[in-house]
Amino acid sequence: MAGGGVWVFRNNGVMQLEEQATSRKALVHVATNEVVRSTEALERRLGALGWERYYEDRATVQLHKRDGSADLISIPRDFSRFRSTHMYDVVVKNRDHFKVVDLHP
Repeated sequence: MAGGGVWVFRNNGVMQLEEQATSRKALVHVATNEVVRSTEALERRLGALGWERYYEDRATVQLHKRDGSADLISIPRDFSRFRSTHMYDVVVKNRDHFKVVDLHP
């Protein structure tokens, strides 16, 4: 079974699953109101805020602040694996610069 939904009883007594539209999330750069669409674009935006690459492997890129703080941001190299947990990590560590929004289908 794909996706979620709500089970509804029809007048004929048959129960049917009504799928709910799933909302997708997007990371938005607040100053430009631009949706971040790639790891490279996110790295450019974060670089302007003082973040730089700390570690990378085939799957992950880690960034840290140049000022020596203990904060790290881990993002997948493959942007199709970029999830809301990654987005909120970026937002929490860069308040006022990014936000997460729902993209409705």
